[in-house]
Amino acid sequence: MALLSCGYRNSSDRMVILRSCGPGDFYLERVIFPFELLSFQAPKGAELEIWTHGLGGPELLETLPSSELLIEPPISIPSRKATTQPG
Repeated sequence: MALLSCGYRNSSDRMVILRSCGPGDFYLERVIFPFELLSFQAPKGAELEIWTHGLGGPELLETLPSSELLIEPPISIPSRKATTQPG
């Protein structure tokens, strides 16, 4: 499973929880403090949820696909063809 390099900055003045269940057995849950930047890896197609605690309990703030949180584009490495050298 190819992983994407992602990042999320908590721009609020409250602690939030990033939670993600992705393809396969991928699961990630992290606490992000106010103004903190979290760098992480997630598979393509993973959906991330940002939660906070309000007066009525947990509140879902936003849902984002991992592709919107890319820190850098995925790098594709060209395959090398095996060459035989005269011997």
